[in-house]
This record gives sequence, C-alpha cells and structure tokens, in this order.
Amino acid sequence: MLLAIGRSHRTSTDAEMIRWGRPLARVEGHVTGGTTVDVALVAAGAGQRKRIRVNGVARRASGLLGVLRVVLFAPEEMLLVAGSPSLRRSAIDLLAGQRSTAYLRDLATYGRALQQRNGLLRAIREEQAGRDELRFWDQTLLDSGGAVVAERLALLSVLAEPLARAHAEIAPEEAAAGALTARYETNAPAFEGETPRDALARRLLETAEKEIWNGSTLVGPHRDDVIFELGGRDLAGFASRGQQRTAILAFKLAELDLLTALDGRPPLLLLDDVFSELDPARRGHLVRRIAELPQAFVTTTALEDLDAGLREHATAWEVDAGPEGATLRRLDGRSDTADETGHETADDTGHDAAGDAAGDAAGDRSTEDSVANTSFDATSDDRVHRAATDRSPGAVAGGEPAAHTAVERPADTGGPVPHRMRAAGAAAGAGGGGPVRAASARVRR
Repeated sequence: MLLAIGRSHRTSTDAEMIRWGRPLARVEGHVTGGTTVDVALVAAGAGQRKRIRVNGVARRASGLLGVLRVVLFAPEEMLLVAGSPSLRRSAIDLLAGQRSTAYLRDLATYGRALQQRNGLLRAIREEQAGRDELRFWDQTLLDSGGAVVAERLALLSVLAEPLARAHAEIAPEEAAAGALTARYETNAPAFEGETPRDALARRLLETAEKEIWNGSTLVGPHRDDVIFELGGRDLAGFASRGQQRTAILAFKLAELDLLTALDGRPPLLLLDDVFSELDPARRGHLVRRIAELPQAFVTTTALEDLDAGLREHATAWEVDAGPEGATLRRLDGRSDTADETGHETADDTGHDAAGDAAGDAAGDRSTEDSVANTSFDATSDDRVHRAATDRSPGAVAGGEPAAHTAVERPADTGGPVPHRMRAAGAAAGAGGGGPVRAASARVRR
C-alpha cells in the first residue's frame, strides 16, 4: 500500500511504520514496464518525514496513482457494511483515487478548505473574526466538495454492474431475491435540476447559524455515507454476518473488475489474513479469482486457513521475529538472509537514505495527508509486511511479532513477473513485496 498510494492503510502517521530507535524505513518496488518506486519514511526530528520517487524523480503521493494499482482485503474491512461511515468513505475514496488523480486533488483541496473553514467558524463563535471572512473558504469548499460528490456518484454508477454480477456469482440464491447495490447517501441531496455543488451551497445557507454555534462544518462529503442494500433493504440493519461478508467480498471482486477494465492490467491483490474470516464457499470464490490474476499476496497466521489448491500453487514463506529484526524463511526448508543476496539492510542504507530524504523538497509530502480525517481513516497495527528481491517466483511476507506466514501466487512462468519489491529498513503496517531469488531479504523491525 505504501508503494501504491504513498501511505499505510492502517495508520495515517508515518512514524508508526518505522522501527523504534531507527531513523527511517525504506521500500523499493519494481513494476513491469521498467518503473521503479522508492518510498523513504524518516523519523520525526531527523528531517523531512517522507520522500517518494518514481524512476528517481521526486513525486507527491498523488504521482503514484496508476503506477501500481492494488485491491486490499484486510480483516478490518469485515466491518465495511455495518461499521463506521468513515470506513465506507475510505473504501470509495481509495478506489476513486486509483481511477482519477483529479479526484485526489479535489479531495485534498476539500480537506484543506474544511480545516481552514472550521477554524474560522470557531473564531467567529468567539467573536474573533467576521462572517464575511467565510466567503473565500466557502467558494473553495463548494467547488472541491461538489466535484468530490459528483465523482463518487459517477463511481457508484459504474460500480453497480460489476457489484451485482459478483454478488450473483457468490450467492445466486440471495441475488435472485434482489440485486446488491451501493447507494450514496448525502446530507446535501440535490433537488431536480441542481448539481451537487448547488445542493451543497443551499445546505450551507440553511445550516449557517448552527455551524457557527457548533464551530464546525456540518454538511459536505466528509459527512456522507455509502449504504449497501440488498433488494432495496439496508444490509447493516437486517443482514446476517454471512450476508454482510458476502457483500464485502462482492465489493472487492467488483473493485478488481473495475480497475482491470481501465487498461486491461489487473491490479495487485493484497489479502491480509482474511481467509480465516470466510467460510469454505466464500473462500472458494476468492481462490478462483486469485487463480485468474498474474500475482497476489496473501498473509495468514495458519496455512491451514488457505485453500488446498492455493497452497499447492503458491510459494510460502514464514516471518520469524528476532532481536535484530524479522527474518523470512521459506517453508520448503531453505533459509537465507538479505546479506547473502547482497541486498541492503537498514544499517547499510540508513545514513544515505536519511540524508536524501531530508534534502528533498517539501513538495514530496503526500497531498492526501491533509485529508486524513475526512477520507482515509485507519487504526495503527504492529505487524510487519515487507520484503523481496530479484527474479524467480517467490513471496512477500507479512507477520505478527512472533511468526506469521505469507504466500504468493507466482506469476505465470511464460511471461514477466508483474511486480518486484525490496525493503530496506524497518516497517510495520502496510504490505509489500515480490518475487525473490533463492534467498529471502531481512527486514529490520
């Protein structure tokens, strides 16, 4: 996820992805087509917090869009249907952002305008500013907010067909009773003839006094929601846990279809310990989709949770924690380290990478950071998900502090391996990795 969107799906704080006591974490990925992505995270007080480069050129996080597209399926997404609206906004924002860099720019602009406007509303409430000062931020909020809502509506419209199709594939009996849909629920519904911007402008006028009293913006896409419905009924209110998981799995499969349809390139599928959350029938549907992809990375705490057919065709690795960091061990009995492959570890690269990161322009910071509270909500986690080197089919590791198993479905032997990744330094949280030679890379933690 760090290489795909410039941030972790678990935390919005970069420092949480760096091993305690270390100055930085660094991840490098090689994508089919000759593109190299390099992300370095620097601990607080050591200079600039984040450096992103694509083929050696400094980029903002938004510049990563389309380079390495991913679909993530993690345990926390089991709450996607019935959990907090922020989870559903994050899911839609991530999907929309991978389809359109303009969407991420609008979302970032909206987040900055929202922050400034809320500060001004509090100042007005304390009689330290005048109401006429709201005009500038109102215009920015309306322009960017209207664009965000319009893009979300367009995305859900395009998503409708693959979502219903995936649900019918997984649960034909449920689908016969009614189609699975994702409906956008906004606090600024448009009347006939209104655009999303017009509707938002009208609602801002209606809530003006209440907003000043509260000191915050009460309407806008930061408070909208996506409702999953089956046959017109809200799944959060009546669906069983199994039905909710079916809907979530259908949504993920629809994401795969939607991103693949952009240019024919399937996204990289990242499955973080989700097989234990699915029953055998749902596992089977997911395994069949994995079999159709050039490459997928799966983490699990027990190989037995994985489908037997998937285990047969995958390369399995185990992450062993130690005092010097986590080490990858192939489950076929071979155990090597990064030093044997000649690849760098945190101690080798820390000084140079830290210097490079500290010297880069401030523009390298992610534009999404400013909207962390309005879109990508995440919780911190202490897991390690990293590693990889060179050519032949291998795997990426993900792990618990003790031991964790990771498997990769290798790319077809007749064609190029889609993604190769290498990690130097220590990281906790987001996954990454790729084909490995005969030896595993050590990842400091």
